[in-house]
Amino acid sequence: MNHKKVNMLQAWLEIFLVSAKLGFTSFGGPIAHLGYFHEEYVRRRKWLDEKTYVDLVALCQFLPGPASSQVGIGIGVIRGGIFGGIISFLGFTFPSVVALIIFASALQAFNVEEAGWINGLKIVAVVVVAHAITGMAKSLTPDIQRRTIALFALVVTLLWQTPYTQVLVILLAGFIGCFMYRRQTAQEEKQPLEQFPISRQMGLLCLTLFFGLLFLLPILRSMTSMEWVAFFDSFYRSGSLVFGGGHVVLPLLEQEFVPTGWINEQQFLSGYGAAQAVPGPLFTFAAYLGTVMNGWQGGLFATFSIFLPAFLLIIGTLPFWYALRNNPKIKAALMGVNASVVGILISAFYHPIWTSSIFSTVDFSLAAILFSMLVYWKFPPWMVVILGAIGGIFISHI
Repeated sequence: MNHKKVNMLQAWLEIFLVSAKLGFTSFGGPIAHLGYFHEEYVRRRKWLDEKTYVDLVALCQFLPGPASSQVGIGIGVIRGGIFGGIISFLGFTFPSVVALIIFASALQAFNVEEAGWINGLKIVAVVVVAHAITGMAKSLTPDIQRRTIALFALVVTLLWQTPYTQVLVILLAGFIGCFMYRRQTAQEEKQPLEQFPISRQMGLLCLTLFFGLLFLLPILRSMTSMEWVAFFDSFYRSGSLVFGGGHVVLPLLEQEFVPTGWINEQQFLSGYGAAQAVPGPLFTFAAYLGTVMNGWQGGLFATFSIFLPAFLLIIGTLPFWYALRNNPKIKAALMGVNASVVGILISAFYHPIWTSSIFSTVDFSLAAILFSMLVYWKFPPWMVVILGAIGGIFISHI
């Protein structure tokens, strides 16, 4: 028994060290993260085989939330059970969380919001979101029907800006997709994931907790004036409804916190620009927001709140993945949902990102240069962030 405990402790330590190494070095967004994971976990360490890894990636692309973080959690579960999943998550997210908490604290302490380099970071946010939109639109809206869904989502979220608009648009797009594409999603004959030590009872418990919090937190928020409940509800709901990658969390978080006055648009966009310079998942942007609003304790609580849905969903759906992936109605609904997130992201690109960052031809010129560096010349994102900050300083002296 003691020998088993020692082996498990060694496995947990190894999981943490490897995931932390990836957390310090994984730049480039979720697709790049999945490449790093494949190299480290499948090819070098052989913790899982190719087929299991592909199945796990497919599941995490299927679910809302940060796909790369969910894949990391799943790999940790394979290696060390549920606690191994928690350790894997902590290792991968810890470096960027700490970096963004430090950045937010420095921003507050030194009051540098009007500095030229901060305006440069806001222009970087324009470039990064524009890049995300072009890539997502190509893959998620390949036909006229899905482009129409995206246009509908764009117009509605621009003209009707409330905290619940995105949720309603996503639900409606899922219904339209289910009706429109149900005949195009033939069932696939694939075997279920078999290497995950998760029982159906544990899966049901996690799914119950996920949906229970999603529906009960807004009710509890309306019944109490406790700020931490509202804080938890806003971040949890944002983390629960993100399809299509980390950039889609931007409009959800913006609608939750900017109109309510918890954070201003300049602070929001400065942090979003800084988040591009750190490795790890983009969802750690929540750590910056939480720190600006409630200090480092708020940063940690915001991180927990926005990632909790991802953890509950990956643990909850693993035992049922085979049935889910072969359900044509669910697959069709996701086609509509993914199209709608393109429109939602374009809406956020215009307001608040563009309207709060591009004020002159000089600003636009810098954005065009940075976009070319990122997209055409293949500069790494962290270098684009640094050059954007330098460009902002230069602009401020013109």
